[in-house]
Amino acid sequence: MPKQELKDTLSVRRLVETNQANLKDQVVSINRCTKVVKGGKNLSFSALVVVGDQGGHAGFGMGKAREVPMAIRKAIEAAKKNMVKLNLKGTTIPHQVLGSYGSGQVLLKPAPEGTGVIAGGPVRAVMEVAGIQNVLTKSLGTSNPHNVIKATFDALLHLKDAAKVAENRGKGVEEPAS
Repeated sequence: MPKQELKDTLSVRRLVETNQANLKDQVVSINRCTKVVKGGKNLSFSALVVVGDQGGHAGFGMGKAREVPMAIRKAIEAAKKNMVKLNLKGTTIPHQVLGSYGSGQVLLKPAPEGTGVIAGGPVRAVMEVAGIQNVLTKSLGTSNPHNVIKATFDALLHLKDAAKVAENRGKGVEEPAS
């Protein structure tokens, strides 16, 4: 998905206000940057953080500062401002979806109860803070944490609620026989 299209998707996302007390945050990556100046080297840090309430709401944010704790604090504040509501089905996702951002792609598949989170790195962090407990994922393409997080949120924002799809099609929601 082109970057402009993702910005459009994120601009119409389902922003939510959540209770700040029960939010869980997880640091995904911290990068150190060095700028060489006349007097020596200036160090700065950037942090990528995901935040969620483990109940279907999640967000990500980036922060930059001269010290790591300040960068993390800024990233958490940015993530709280970007919280979105996700369409979940119990402890998993309703259907398979592929999200992309840049050269990164993330495939998410629903899994039966008891499977757990089969994910690596940045995708696992998003699933844990969002409250998704049973899911199969595969990260395709780049392993850059920024692109993987954005691709994961692209996939999660494209999840459709079964009741709304049935309503749009003029049909009833029928559960498959187990």
